[in-house]
Amino acid sequence: MSILSAEKISIRFGPKVLLEEADLALEPQDRIGVVGPNGAGKSTLLRILAGLQAPDGGRVVRARGVRVGYLAQEHGDVADASLVDSLLRSAPGRAEVEARITEAEGELSACPDPDTQMEWATRLSELHETAAEMDRRFGRHRAERILEGLGFASSDFGRPLTAFSGGWRMRAELGRLLYQQNDILILDEPTNHLDVPTIEWLSEFLERSRQCLVLTCHDRLFLNRHVRRVASLELEGLRTFRGDYDAYLAQREQDLAHLEARAAKYEKKKKELEAFVTRFKAKASKARQAQSKNKLIEKMTEGLEEVPRHRPSIHVRLPSAKRAGDRVLALENLEFGYGERSLFRGLSAEVRRGSRIALLGRNGAGKSTLLKLMAQELSPRAGRVRLGAQVEPRYFAQHQSETLGGHGSVLEAVAAANPEASHTQVRSMCGAFLFRGDDVDKPVDVLSGGERSRVALARILIRPGNLLLLDEPTNHLDTESADALTESLASFDGTLVFVSHSLDFIRRLANVIWDVRPDELYDHPGSFDDYLFHLKEARRSLFEDGAKPGAKAVAPADGETKEARKAARARVKEREARVRRARRRVEEAEARVASLEAKKADLETALADPALHADPDASRKTARAYEKVKAELDAAVEAWGEAESEVAAADSAAPPLS
Repeated sequence: MSILSAEKISIRFGPKVLLEEADLALEPQDRIGVVGPNGAGKSTLLRILAGLQAPDGGRVVRARGVRVGYLAQEHGDVADASLVDSLLRSAPGRAEVEARITEAEGELSACPDPDTQMEWATRLSELHETAAEMDRRFGRHRAERILEGLGFASSDFGRPLTAFSGGWRMRAELGRLLYQQNDILILDEPTNHLDVPTIEWLSEFLERSRQCLVLTCHDRLFLNRHVRRVASLELEGLRTFRGDYDAYLAQREQDLAHLEARAAKYEKKKKELEAFVTRFKAKASKARQAQSKNKLIEKMTEGLEEVPRHRPSIHVRLPSAKRAGDRVLALENLEFGYGERSLFRGLSAEVRRGSRIALLGRNGAGKSTLLKLMAQELSPRAGRVRLGAQVEPRYFAQHQSETLGGHGSVLEAVAAANPEASHTQVRSMCGAFLFRGDDVDKPVDVLSGGERSRVALARILIRPGNLLLLDEPTNHLDTESADALTESLASFDGTLVFVSHSLDFIRRLANVIWDVRPDELYDHPGSFDDYLFHLKEARRSLFEDGAKPGAKAVAPADGETKEARKAARARVKEREARVRRARRRVEEAEARVASLEAKKADLETALADPALHADPDASRKTARAYEKVKAELDAAVEAWGEAESEVAAADSAAPPLS
């Protein structure tokens, strides 16, 4: 049975029709990925499903009692509350229950009639029982655990929401939605503003959830992990496919191949019929047959108009890179910071030719800053950045698309990045980034954010050099374009250093992982999957104290990589027994908190019963028991918080597996 259904909905932007009488039904525990090119209407469709926007035609029907949570790409006004209180207040029905308790307490104290007092006391007892059940389901420790998973420190819990930046407010909003346990969770690009460790935590949370999930995301790997059905905004309308995103691509390709074959067959038949009509339309004896063939041609033409066309996507063929020296770039005793805050001290590292280095770590650790230092866009306080022999670096900044003003048209902007490129090469690069025909003459100043990002990438890749430094290159690209850019960079024979929150982009390109942490940099052994496994285990285990590794990170040679991976896996196996013990301690702490919360709720219910207070001894005994359990609960929550903090500290300070 559907819990929400969109029936015959239409979406239009002026004369442009995005959807026409489309249907989509959501089932309990459904997992749907909404895909399509930028501008196809994905975000609009999500807003319509969430009930925040009316369709231009049709309707959305929601089953009785179904609650929907919606995360937009951008978050507006924030609540006048602290971080943790913003979650606690959002518990469904909590404000109403608290208001009714206040009302009942007022009526009970003001009413002189014993019978009426008993009625209000009974009602108050029931309300306290409801509130206790709500506390069990929406406890403070659950809110704090979600916030910690999203990267907040315990010291952030009491800070007002208004004190956080836009990216952290988005995390708080995501935390509020996860805390609410809605029946349907609609997420529009949920991995935006998140670093890789937080994306991994979110993935694990969603995998455990039994909610119906609807999401858009340009990260192919994230989509594959979380969707079981794809709703695609195709050129011919909204279509649904069973399976994950990869299965959708395979099915779509098969459909297109079948339809194109049918179209070719129809076209051949149509030409035969047209030849017959041309030959015999003037002959009276064949006139009726010719007229019949004409009608058949019209019907076939109608069928051909329904055949979908391939969507355009980015396709870039990079030129062969000029060979550089073995050491492409060196960081020598680098120091840098902003104001009194130090990011790096005594940092030394080397980038070797052919490396594809992913800079990973928590937001704020200094990944983008390190990339700017490598590109010499920033000057270090001490130490130096040294380029190797024959190195030609090219740098793509995260917000580079915002600095394109004054470049005139798209064609002029791309041509200016490489004066040596021919007119044909420039137009070809523009076409590769979907600027074709008259589109190359569009002024840069009137382009959308996604279009400007494509121009910025085209300017870099028209002259890629042999060292590419890329900061979030897939931002503003739809899934298919991000996929195509990844394929193009996979064929690049130079050296690549990049920052990205796209799991798919990292997995397919990186052969070296640098874990960027405050003041330090670790060369993480093994593959990106090994790194993700390490993150998962670090969240669940407590590491033994050990010597702190140095800050030097050296990209391993090909012969060293296998040995490093083997050693890393061996240490993981050695640590398994300790991991299990640590995990049990955390689970025991959580179980004790849950047990004490249940006892506290039972005692609150008992204390709210007027009959208890008729026996003073029983009343005092229950009150003492309540105070004791309350104190034990406070201590248990504190102990649980300390254990979780140790796990979080291990995540940020654990030595590399090397």
